[in-house]
Amino acid sequence: MSSTELAANLFRITQTDDVLKNKNINSENDACITHHKVGQAVRQTIRRIGGTIPENLPTPNKSAKQIKKEKNRKLK
Repeated sequence: MSSTELAANLFRITQTDDVLKNKNINSENDACITHHKVGQAVRQTIRRIGGTIPENLPTPNKSAKQIKKEKNRKLK
């Protein structure tokens, strides 16, 4: 995950948390709906400012798990 995607996810999470608290949302269903709405708003903002939406960001060739395994093999 790139720093751009990580930042977008963190922003989405923190904003969802704020909305849940500010609107006193307690039910799971309402929380899911809120999460979805905030996610849509974040994606629309990314598009509007000319950024790249997460699914269009490049993916790494190797996963963190693969890199860790290779590093451990080299240490042995």
